[in-house]
Amino acid sequence: MQRSLADSRVKFRHLQCFLAVAQFGGVQRAAESLSITQPAVSKTVAELEAILGVKLFERGRHGAVTTREGQLFMPHASACVRALRQGVDLLARAEGAAAATLEIGVLPTVAAALIPPVLKLFAGQWPRVIVRLATGANPELLERLKAGAIEFAIGRLADPERMVGLSFEQLFSEPLIAVVRAGHPLATSSGLPAASLEDFPVVLPPLGTLIRQSAESLLSAWGVPPLSAYVEVLSVSTGRALTLENDAVWFVPLSAVEYELARGMLVRLPLPFAGTDEPVGLIRRSDTQPSPVGRALIDAVREVARQRMSAAADKSGGKPAPRRSRKAR
Repeated sequence: MQRSLADSRVKFRHLQCFLAVAQFGGVQRAAESLSITQPAVSKTVAELEAILGVKLFERGRHGAVTTREGQLFMPHASACVRALRQGVDLLARAEGAAAATLEIGVLPTVAAALIPPVLKLFAGQWPRVIVRLATGANPELLERLKAGAIEFAIGRLADPERMVGLSFEQLFSEPLIAVVRAGHPLATSSGLPAASLEDFPVVLPPLGTLIRQSAESLLSAWGVPPLSAYVEVLSVSTGRALTLENDAVWFVPLSAVEYELARGMLVRLPLPFAGTDEPVGLIRRSDTQPSPVGRALIDAVREVARQRMSAAADKSGGKPAPRRSRKAR
């Protein structure tokens, strides 16, 4: 088929369905995300495959996996959809009659401390914007970013194979700490013996996350014997509830509990070893440029991160750590 003929037959709905199936790995979840039926998604993807003359997905019991041709087509489909959204955003801002829409991803352990001041600063420049926040584990955010479902993510630097096609700009670093409720029996102890953790529920980040690795390193350095029971959770609200209501010891990044620590709801345990500082950064696709509204939000994120680093340096009496930028290919 001639390229000009194929170009004229590819519609926006084709690209939307293709990107949704690629992102979610199956027709059912893609249909739910687009608020249409599964047969409609399947039919639209089949139409696109017929137009392009290639097979975009391998379908099986475990869902749909993009073929080599699908992988080649994905960044261009994503760029096309993003370019159209950028144009709509510009018109929305110029006319003032409709709201622009921006979709970003952020770690749940970072969102509570970072997003409120970022959006407060951002709203001064773009007052009529719908901001859709997707929270999830770092691998999930990276996959959503590669599929074009979000414009950028605020997350952690992953293994090199996961960062292919993505760039990482460090914003700040934060330690992993252990917290308990105010008045907890361990809160008043000094020189806590490692075995004392066995007397209380322990809440850890999920296995496979970077902060779980930090937690395991901290526990090992502390000399804590293998735990016979613990809870794995990434949700900040659930971790907070377990700590306040169940006397749990919660291993969590500092930024996730800044509000509770400042108001005396939670207190840090005096651990014999400090948790490793983990970098938090801005993650973007290397093959696309942010929309105007996206650039404005990125600038707000950078400014709030700079303020956080300056405040941390003032407290410690030192200089803020230099920011790192990494581009993976």
